[in-house]
Amino acid sequence: MTQPHSQLLTDLGTQNEFVARHNGPNKSDQQKMLDMINATSLESLIDETVPAQIRLEKPMSLAAPQSEYDMLVTLKQFANQNQIKRTFIGQGYYNTFTPNVILRNVLENPGWYTAYTPYQPEISQGRLEALLNYQQMVMDLTGMDIANASLLDEATAAGEAMTLCKRAGKSKSKVFFVADDVHPQTLEVVKTRAEFIGFEVMVGALETLAEQDVFGALVQYPGTTGEVRDLTDIISAAQANKIVVTVATDLLASALLKPAGEMGADVVIGSAQRFGVPMGYGGPHAAFMATREKHKRTMPGRVIGVSIDTKGNQALRMAMQTREQHIRREKATSNICTAQALLANMASFYAVYHGAEGLRTIARRTHHLTAILAAGLTKSGYELAHNSFFDTITINTNTPNSGDNTTSLFNKAQQADINLRKLENQLGVSIDETTTTTDIQDLFAIFGVDEDVNALSTEISNNEFAAIPQSCRRESKYLTHPVFNTHHSETQMMRYLKKLENKDFSLTHGMIPLGSCTMKLNAAAEMIPVTWPEFGSIHPFAPLEQAAGYTALAKDLKEKLCEITGYDDFSLQPNSGASGEYAGLIAIQRYHASRGEGHRNVCLIPSSAHGTNPATASMVSMKVVVTKCDEDGNIDMADLAAKIEKHRDNLASIMITYPSTHGVYEEQVKEVCEMVHEAGGQVYLDGANMNAQVGLTSPGFIGSDVSHLNLHKTFCIPHGGGGPGMGPIGVKSHLAPFLPGHIENGVEGSDYAVSAADLGSASILPISWAYIAMMGEPGLTDATKVAILNANYVMERLRPHYPVLYRGTNGRVAHECIIDIRPLKEETGISEEDIAKRLMDYGFHAPTMSFPVAGTLMVEPTESEDLEELNRFCEAMIAIREEMAAVKNGEWPLDNNPLVNAPHTQADLMSVEWDHPYSRELACFPSNAAKDAKYWPTVNRVDNVYGDRNLICSCPSIDNYED
Repeated sequence: MTQPHSQLLTDLGTQNEFVARHNGPNKSDQQKMLDMINATSLESLIDETVPAQIRLEKPMSLAAPQSEYDMLVTLKQFANQNQIKRTFIGQGYYNTFTPNVILRNVLENPGWYTAYTPYQPEISQGRLEALLNYQQMVMDLTGMDIANASLLDEATAAGEAMTLCKRAGKSKSKVFFVADDVHPQTLEVVKTRAEFIGFEVMVGALETLAEQDVFGALVQYPGTTGEVRDLTDIISAAQANKIVVTVATDLLASALLKPAGEMGADVVIGSAQRFGVPMGYGGPHAAFMATREKHKRTMPGRVIGVSIDTKGNQALRMAMQTREQHIRREKATSNICTAQALLANMASFYAVYHGAEGLRTIARRTHHLTAILAAGLTKSGYELAHNSFFDTITINTNTPNSGDNTTSLFNKAQQADINLRKLENQLGVSIDETTTTTDIQDLFAIFGVDEDVNALSTEISNNEFAAIPQSCRRESKYLTHPVFNTHHSETQMMRYLKKLENKDFSLTHGMIPLGSCTMKLNAAAEMIPVTWPEFGSIHPFAPLEQAAGYTALAKDLKEKLCEITGYDDFSLQPNSGASGEYAGLIAIQRYHASRGEGHRNVCLIPSSAHGTNPATASMVSMKVVVTKCDEDGNIDMADLAAKIEKHRDNLASIMITYPSTHGVYEEQVKEVCEMVHEAGGQVYLDGANMNAQVGLTSPGFIGSDVSHLNLHKTFCIPHGGGGPGMGPIGVKSHLAPFLPGHIENGVEGSDYAVSAADLGSASILPISWAYIAMMGEPGLTDATKVAILNANYVMERLRPHYPVLYRGTNGRVAHECIIDIRPLKEETGISEEDIAKRLMDYGFHAPTMSFPVAGTLMVEPTESEDLEELNRFCEAMIAIREEMAAVKNGEWPLDNNPLVNAPHTQADLMSVEWDHPYSRELACFPSNAAKDAKYWPTVNRVDNVYGDRNLICSCPSIDNYED
């Protein structure tokens, strides 16, 4: 009997194709997998896996799932509430042209945005080269010896610089000086950092720096109001007084201005945003840090270094200190885990595309238009706060000759759809590469200037750099390396980008089974809105009414996240997971202080915890006390009880991850929360493994007080080759008053800001909103279940061949599993690293290696991988196990076999000499899948020790090319 038409329409209308496209295994394949792992149904698997006492009592209350089309229509409605106006606010954020060749081939290209952090260098040489270019670009433009491969934003880079100054200096002072012309948003983040690490911040006039008893200083060049001044003598006098000096600078300005490094700066920081990365209401953007050679071991973040592979060929890698928070834990100097790799790559490609001459032309044009504006204003009787400038002028608007006051001029500009920077009795105007002569004429109209732009241009051209003091004009060369002088046509650039992309492994090639990293589908529909101008062109300090779409989107996303997590409020400000941890612990500390219990400073952390946890706790001056884990990987409850009792009066918090980092749902997690609460502490639940919670349980339901969420994991923001990341924090109501605040539109009065912009990396929030909107409650819950199914399927297929380290009560794992290579290494001599590298020959990225347990591999397939791909991975792992057995049985010697020689390259395939006891075919094409679609590592195994002993973090010189 056929269905009634109305019922058929209803059924057809409620089909959600997106969920089926997001989740890998279809219903038929799910049943095959369930049969293989001896589960009667998906529901019964979940019942066996997730403890009953933490299961949600009712489904999440979310709006019905939308189709891709409907979701984009809704997001466009949000976007249309934002008002795109001509913006001259500056303050560290500028309009910019993203070269279309970079827009299409990098920002919109999953080959670039779905890759993981380049911890496995043999399959990351493309990104590593782009990031090395970034370091070289920063070193050249700042005049410094060494740079890192990006930080989160300029303000947090300033916070990192403050602690570097303390580590690098010899002063016993605990006071940090910030010049009164530093960007206000930077000052507020530095204040937050300083308070919780026990430093005092002194704000003062730059001229007074040398006489202060301070350990370090932060100055801005050019200043926030645009002034350009020679810092050489000020820096020198400060250094004579044991003060370590950080200069925040601008990369485009450095194309014309004498670089801060040549003025003697110890550290130079800033943002690379204006090198082709949209403002996006605050982010994501790559910040930079550069320093002197003598401070290279104390610099935070990622550093790309030049090493060699086993054949002696040059190969790039991330240098040792990159993951130092995982090694040094609570003794780490920084908790940085995410960088802004995708945005750093875009900025580096911008410099490659334009080259030194192109950048100088853009800088000259920007300065020339600023000089025209300044000349017109001064000829009309206006007074400038400073007569030296690069791209920013500040006009004194409440003087007798101004003819108008600040507010009326500001409002007049608003009526003309122009945004200026409003200060007290002043207006600021910042020019950028998108500014036109028409813009200058329109600005003249607002200020009542009746001058001819062309005539002023001619007049200024006789002394083009009159507004730049002679001692501040750049004479040194920059970007002389061949890479910055080769790819200036679009054809050349397109081919260079493709060449680098081809060297890298991303989700476009196959599964990235990294435990704790959740490398799942980043759907195209989720990515499309990122490049809409309504989201990309909004300045973070534009009047709030112009960002109504962002405000509405943020409110709706917070409500969705509250429903998913069981929390009462959210802050979207932290722009990485580590930043979210930091904001969460600050909320806990401020909560205790508000209750007269500021002495509570002990943070309990299980030995299995992510390395950022203890590093973050130390950043807020907590005393880290490690609690043991039992042989099943769970928190040792007896040890926990003893530690709580010992530190009861000073207990601030515990930091746990759920499911645990060991890949199991700990059944006593509610009891852990209750024990800590009873002793007066707060529970911080790390959101790294939220992908195994959504729809089944939640941090709030479990009993946690605060969590950060990795939106670049569970909620589908791409990893971008090592960033962007997002780590918003959710809290219970009692902690809501202690969420990070922010300066409103650039005026003083912050409340513990942790990022430069209020919504952090706002322009990528639509990705997570889109994912939740298209999945809805049924889809999100189903995704969690399928992630658990996939992990258990992989675990059961591998268990006959590899020991599985931890499993739950019923023998199940959560969304990831740890296979123990230690006994196999003892038996065969083959290490977890050998397996990781051999997987590359089979066309896979390695699982997470030696974390959280040394000598293991942690596998997380996510819900997005289908049965065919899961089988391809399992078969590769089983084949590798057979290769290990061949080594054990003496068929191949321990020092010459496919595992220890992995990965193999095309150069190996064509080499004349082949001194291996296995065939080239087995080396390079070990499976039918590899023969069908071969991914080629471009270098042999990289020598990490050589790279650390010979730390080179710059591009090869011209001499190398000539050789």
